Amino acid sequence: MSFILIVITLESCLKEKEIELLEGPTPYELDIPSHFPPVEIPIENPMTVEGIELGRHLFWDTRMSRNNTISCASCHAPQYAFSDNIPFSSGVNGDLGKRNSMVLQNLAWVNEFLWDGAIHSLEEQILLPVMDSTEMDNTWSDFLNEVRYDNLYRELFYNAFGTLEPDSILAAKAIAQFLRTMISGNSKYDKVLRYEANFTPDENAGFSSFNSLTGGDCFHCHGGILGTDLSYKNNGLDEFPIDSGRGLVTGLESDNFKFKVPSIRNIEYSAPYMHDGRFNTLDQVIGFYSTGIHSNSPNLDPLIEFASQGGVQLNPTERGQLKAFLLTLSDSAFIHNPKFSNPF
Repeated sequence: MSFILIVITLESCLKEKEIELLEGPTPYELDIPSHFPPVEIPIENPMTVEGIELGRHLFWDTRMSRNNTISCASCHAPQYAFSDNIPFSSGVNGDLGKRNSMVLQNLAWVNEFLWDGAIHSLEEQILLPVMDSTEMDNTWSDFLNEVRYDNLYRELFYNAFGTLEPDSILAAKAIAQFLRTMISGNSKYDKVLRYEANFTPDENAGFSSFNSLTGGDCFHCHGGILGTDLSYKNNGLDEFPIDSGRGLVTGLESDNFKFKVPSIRNIEYSAPYMHDGRFNTLDQVIGFYSTGIHSNSPNLDPLIEFASQGGVQLNPTERGQLKAFLLTLSDSAFIHNPKFSNPF
């Protein structure tokens, strides 16, 4: 009789497990702000609760690096809008990167990655830092072998993808799912758009300047809800630039010295600025666009209409007003969101 009961119990457990596998992970729907455009999620990597949780753990795990010292979050820290606070991040061997660490926010609306747009999917981009000798200097197989018998990861991978034999593709998919949840859309600027707040007089003047051809003239590149038009431009940083930027990817001379227009959302937190991190403060950035543009820089963007006079020539009061508006783009709830914090 006991043997029969054991068999029945085992069969029942197996049926329950089969049902779990058939049902799969729990679908997740992004919480998109009402004033944002819709998102198109890759059909080969649908969002799931379990995939996101796995991705969060991987994002913060220092075991991804060769000597277990750095994680994705080491160069993309929450307090800096998921970027770094130094011009060039340092890898496990002490090597410095060649460009400033970019912010990680609203990536669900982005289709090209890195300052030069060399990568065309978030999943592909995630694979690279682990293998880069100047960053994590590891292999995906070494990392996965290290955590293969980690009970937490066995459970996380099984719940997310139904496997106890994960590979780098699944790991990248999970991190991509996590990153797509990192939506910043609750700054004061957003609240003003939703009629939940009002600008101060200085903020309002700065907003007008931002959108004026005869003021700050920022809207050409940084207009729209994302704070970037996602294009590539040379903004006249140098008369004789060294880094060819986008041109290295396309091979077109007309793309030389162009870089992706970064989002100005959370700009208060993401210093230093520009692809080489040359500006430490927002005041320096505003000063550059006022008087520091090099009009002879090759492939200078034609939308920088006042380059011949060095910039838009904002006076101190106007610079302060523009800065006041830019600070309304700070989303403190985003950088302090516990859903993005270290799970370990």
